[in-house]
Amino acid sequence: MLGENHGLNYEYPQHLSTIAKLKSENSEFAAMAKEYHQLDHSIRGLENQNVPTSDENFVGMKARRAELRDWLHAKIMANGAG
Repeated sequence: MLGENHGLNYEYPQHLSTIAKLKSENSEFAAMAKEYHQLDHSIRGLENQNVPTSDENFVGMKARRAELRDWLHAKIMANGAG
């Protein structure tokens, strides 16, 4: 869905405490979460401006967001949220 919020708090509301703990205790997780948030914000802005979905940069941004989401999800699950 265009313009949909994919922030970690929206994607994983059942794991908010684990996400907060990881952000405060794991600098790598915090950095990846920050990059994910910034990418998601940028992507939503572009979607709301009707940027063509075939735009190479836009497609790359969405692929990177998916990579980050998978990495972050794995860390969340590995830290007691499973």
